Amino acid sequence: MWVRRIGYWLSVCALALPMALVAQASDPATAQLDTVLVTGTQLGPGLWKVSKDDHVLYVLGIQSPVPKRMAWFSEDVLRTVAESQVVLAPPSANFTGIGFFRGLTLLPSLFRARENPDKQTLQDVVPPELYARWQSLKAKYLPRSRKVERWRPVFAGFKLYEEAIEESGLRSDTGVWKTVRKYAKKHDVDIVLPAVEITLTEPRDSLKAFAQGELNDIECFDRTLQRLETDLDAMRARANAWAVGDIELLRELPFPDNNAACRDALLNASVSTEKGFDQLPAQIREAWLSAAEAALAEHEQSFAVLSIQQLLDANSYLDALAARGYDIEAPE
Repeated sequence: MWVRRIGYWLSVCALALPMALVAQASDPATAQLDTVLVTGTQLGPGLWKVSKDDHVLYVLGIQSPVPKRMAWFSEDVLRTVAESQVVLAPPSANFTGIGFFRGLTLLPSLFRARENPDKQTLQDVVPPELYARWQSLKAKYLPRSRKVERWRPVFAGFKLYEEAIEESGLRSDTGVWKTVRKYAKKHDVDIVLPAVEITLTEPRDSLKAFAQGELNDIECFDRTLQRLETDLDAMRARANAWAVGDIELLRELPFPDNNAACRDALLNASVSTEKGFDQLPAQIREAWLSAAEAALAEHEQSFAVLSIQQLLDANSYLDALAARGYDIEAPE
């Protein structure tokens, strides 16, 4: 829905996890993709188990991107969903206070917000060396797009990343949560949405301030290009590992992530800090932890969906639950 796009950029970046640094490839334009992607129906990983006394919360970790030509389906996981009393949706931030028709009137402002101020181009705002790397990757993944040259680095990087993922035989939308949600509804299992509610009382003014303000997004742009230069085949390997349920391989493969720098660029913009958006990552994490503890306290069996990084990161959501006295058991 178009209205939701007003908060989309901030909410997706707020969920990004801390970034691991990657080395820059010596010849990014000729990087080879050697990993053969799996196809067909795949089971994905097993379930993490969080327990206290006789109550248990099962957690499914989802990976993005995944192989484009695979479909996830696990009878065991969906049976666990059906046997649960409640399902926790992935944590999120919801922007409220904007009606549908008002949202439509904001679309021009929304599109202008992603463009560089004063009609500048990418070549005007990024260092020459960085722009040369951008041109090399753009020629490969975005050869026919001219409008992206007018976008701010953070949004140009997002677009390039999306196209590179598609070109590499991957897709960002796993479809897993949609399947879990559909199955929960089919079996009358309650769905809880762990979310931070944010009301935008003057969205037009916020968008105008964002469009005119500075963004420290050069590092974000650099990290995005680095990831496309060095990590595409590793992304394919991670996608395969998730599809076949190889948790050990997922643990061994690094998770270089450009999103932390991009998250900081967006959330630390002046209009974002004024609205308190810079606190979103911590607030979203706490919203999920509170929902998980409530589910464990009130129900014998619950089910949740988180990103695989939120489960495997050094400071994961489950580590936080373990620190609060819950037993954690990883899948084999």
